[in-house]
Amino acid sequence: MNIRYLLVLLIVSLASVGVQAQDVPAEIPEGETVEITFYSYNLGSAGITAEGTENLIAAFEAEHPNITVNGIGIPAGEITSRVQADLVAGTPPDVAQLIFDDMAFLATNRIATPLEAIVPAEELDEHLGGMVSNGVELGRFEGQTYGLAYTFSTPILFYNADLFRAAGLDPEAPPTNWDEVMEYSLAIREATDAWGIFVATTGRFDWITQSLVLSNGGRVLSEDRTELMFGGPEAIGAIQQMRDLVDAGVMPNFTTGETLDAMSAGDLAMYVQSSAIQSTLVPPSIGNYELRAAVMPGFGDSEAVPTNSGSALFVITQDPLKQRAAWEFMKFVTSREGYTIITSEIGYLPLRPEIVEMDEYLAPYVAENPLILPNLEQLERLQPWAAFPGPNYRQIIQIMQDAVEASIFGDGDVAELMQAAEERASDLMP
Repeated sequence: MNIRYLLVLLIVSLASVGVQAQDVPAEIPEGETVEITFYSYNLGSAGITAEGTENLIAAFEAEHPNITVNGIGIPAGEITSRVQADLVAGTPPDVAQLIFDDMAFLATNRIATPLEAIVPAEELDEHLGGMVSNGVELGRFEGQTYGLAYTFSTPILFYNADLFRAAGLDPEAPPTNWDEVMEYSLAIREATDAWGIFVATTGRFDWITQSLVLSNGGRVLSEDRTELMFGGPEAIGAIQQMRDLVDAGVMPNFTTGETLDAMSAGDLAMYVQSSAIQSTLVPPSIGNYELRAAVMPGFGDSEAVPTNSGSALFVITQDPLKQRAAWEFMKFVTSREGYTIITSEIGYLPLRPEIVEMDEYLAPYVAENPLILPNLEQLERLQPWAAFPGPNYRQIIQIMQDAVEASIFGDGDVAELMQAAEERASDLMP
């Protein structure tokens, strides 16, 4: 029996208490103060992401002087394992920011508590009612809301309008499908010294891989969550089209840092990445070139089917008073005021779209930052980020992403690589 399996069994035994509906206080008793611990990978980042999250916490505490939020920054790649380890040690966080592909594991192993078990139904419905329904659905597993959609972004085509003009292309008409992306990229490569495009599909960008596969009519996981499908013909076709860009000499094999540097310097014409990097790309573009944004390209005549990056907030604590405090915090950061801070200071999408047109919230920001508009358009077509089942879900993601990288930037046959990876990963399915 391997160590990971023993860990899962221990987590289940520790966390299985209290998942049923509890007598949660309707409000924190007068005169009583509560401190909650909040694990956040945004706090574990540098620059405006951490600063914006700190401001979010400060705004909450100003409105709720009886609740103190002890924010702890943990790198994104470590936060889930840290929650698991601290749960076993008996020192879990009260609320945690985790990505959506962790949700099935958190739910099935009873690490997270569904909001329906700790929040009165009318109160929960009222809060969720004003949020983008596609976003809310991403936090649900088997009919219950385990994760409250929090920081969100979709794949966006950022582009350098000046390079378009230099190649005789119309910046008012960015490419809408991948065939046009190839045409534009070849024209830009021939007319300038710049690269045509980079698509963030490798490493931790499995959500963009999923967007490509969905957009080409495929899936990475069957609807009943029993069968892997990233070796199917639609997935292979989507990845092959990325490989074609590399083979044509218009897409480089860059790291994320190298790609950001190239885009900032005006040496890359198009970049498909999270909308959240807008705040990184805008400053170096000012006075250098005109940065624009468009929706993610689709395949053929079909619109793209984006998934999302980002996270949800999960209640980990089993203490009823801390659960109520955690819910108050979660309500605030996903309120109109909370999303105004999240969008204007960090760069993620507001999942309360009405605030985009409200002067007291985001209307002034959107008027000055129109690059956010393609994100809002794509929310209507958003599809769930598939969370692989079982305790080996992270290994499955790694196998898929390793195959995607080898397929796009290597010299092997794409179909053979993806099908072999699916076969290996299938051995890890529960």
